[in-house]
Amino acid sequence: MQSTRLYRFLATRTFIFFSLILLLKSALAWFVVFDDGPSWTIVVTEMPFVWIVFCLIEIFASRRKVLYYVIANLVMTGILFAVFMYFKYYGVIATYHALQQANQVTAVSNSVFSLMDPYYLFIFLDVVVLIYMLIVKRKQLFNNIRPMGNPKIRKSVYAGLFAFSVAVCLFNIVPNRASMNEHTKAEEMGILNYEAYVLLAPEKEELEAPSSITQERVNQLKGISEPQHPQYAGVAKDKNVIIIQMESFQNFLINLKIDGQEITPTMNRLAKENTYFNHFYQNVGQGNTSDAEYVVNTSFYIPRSGAATMSYAYKTLPSLPKLLKSAGYNSATFHTNVVEFWNRGELYKALGFDKYYDKEYFGDVDKVFFGASDEVLYDKTADKLAEMNEQGAPFYAQVISMTAHHPFSTPHEKDKITLPERYADTLVGDYLRAQSYADYALGKFIDKLKSSGLWDDSVVLLYGDHLGLPIYSLDSHEKELMSEIYGREYGYTDMINIPLILAAPGLAKGEVLPQVGGQVDILPTVANLTGVSLADQLHLGQDLLNQSHNLIPERYYLPSGSFIGDDALFIPGSEYSDGTVYPLAGGTSSSSPSISEDAYNRALELLLLSDSYMTQLPDHS
Repeated sequence: MQSTRLYRFLATRTFIFFSLILLLKSALAWFVVFDDGPSWTIVVTEMPFVWIVFCLIEIFASRRKVLYYVIANLVMTGILFAVFMYFKYYGVIATYHALQQANQVTAVSNSVFSLMDPYYLFIFLDVVVLIYMLIVKRKQLFNNIRPMGNPKIRKSVYAGLFAFSVAVCLFNIVPNRASMNEHTKAEEMGILNYEAYVLLAPEKEELEAPSSITQERVNQLKGISEPQHPQYAGVAKDKNVIIIQMESFQNFLINLKIDGQEITPTMNRLAKENTYFNHFYQNVGQGNTSDAEYVVNTSFYIPRSGAATMSYAYKTLPSLPKLLKSAGYNSATFHTNVVEFWNRGELYKALGFDKYYDKEYFGDVDKVFFGASDEVLYDKTADKLAEMNEQGAPFYAQVISMTAHHPFSTPHEKDKITLPERYADTLVGDYLRAQSYADYALGKFIDKLKSSGLWDDSVVLLYGDHLGLPIYSLDSHEKELMSEIYGREYGYTDMINIPLILAAPGLAKGEVLPQVGGQVDILPTVANLTGVSLADQLHLGQDLLNQSHNLIPERYYLPSGSFIGDDALFIPGSEYSDGTVYPLAGGTSSSSPSISEDAYNRALELLLLSDSYMTQLPDHS
């Protein structure tokens, strides 16, 4: 009897029931995504969109309304779930663009599940119950039940509510379209309104003509000029170039000790004995590691949406491999994952690498996460580099480490440190364990390069590819651990800060250079050291050894319009005027010498030039 009443209630009060359900789910999404959490405003920002959908069901569906409600509920639930799960790692509001990389999710399922608090799954509880009822009890739901009241009056009421809801949605959307910060935009519009807006009214960017994009214009926007007699020009002419990309390696690991125990002794030693840039920042986006490969090898920024490997891998890219090939270099890149992951096969072709070595070469020996461990990567790579060196020509090799990949679930038998109990079963503790092992494997590689003579005959760069500990992923205890490490609150500038270590013949030893840099600056820095001319190759980065000023636009992990100046990070609100300044030393500030509205506009223009140039390049054959 009670179950029959429930079924009758669902069939006759579906609008009210599902409205309440989605109100609760919207509150959960706001709790995860927005700092202030949910408030009564979600009734105004989220529910009108829900009512538009439900009113359409009421007006046009004469039968099986409950089924359509369940489907609509499932779709909107999926959108909200995707938004807050994506936010937990990237810190941005996912849109339909993220679906382009949906096929990559299965490969990083461990990372996805590690971000999920168990209570998140309650968002699907009603869906499971309702689908069960539709399958098992469909007769009670669909047979012999008639809606209450006059159908014509009911439809007119829903038509009125539909018109009202559309008006409220437009009221939420239209005034907030110009907001630069996507996070702020989604909060002001409502999550579901924002998703619909991005899908139905995508912003069209007016591209600059390629002929107007010159190096002189880029340098003017960055506020720099090329020195007539650059320091260190050609000091490593005809030397090999080895670039080592460290998975998820953040700068705070350098010289870090936990209860007196060194976490990364190899990187500490390298930073101490070579040239170390401690104010160096990531420039990656949705493609993470593959984006770092793209930025480092092109000196251009990532696309506005999606991964660079998906957007630009079919273009005739200007690149470091091609630049060095003009000076007689051979090139190869090394990664233990399959080359198809993130479309790397096409990327490497576009970049002009002579060869790539992926899982087929490294195998599944000592497998950790995607493929063979860093020890296998470095050991087999060192052997191959020795072979390349015997060919007589200098070589460029990029080595992509992988073992310390999120969620940092390296086997405990590989642990090289013993952490205090307070770090047990935390993302921070697992991160430190994984990076300690990665550092150990790197040390064996460096020793092998030195014993073979390659170290002294090469320019070697080491840098982190991207952050490992997003602020958005940390729980309260993990944030306390990070505060303990930093001696202050862990902030945005810390999160995107990665190290750059540069070892090359002729460079000063044991020097810490404080100037700001990013991954986009590696190509011109290498070009200067190797004496290769950049006169005919447009680049958006700069030689870090000859410039003390920098302007670095940021995309992803931070809202659009964010940029780094010489001493601070700027994150806009709806526009520049309500943005926030974050000094690179931590905390917040009301102002900074390097942060101005002019710098903000120049950073946006640099991104426009990058987008325009890359988008209009011809496809490669």
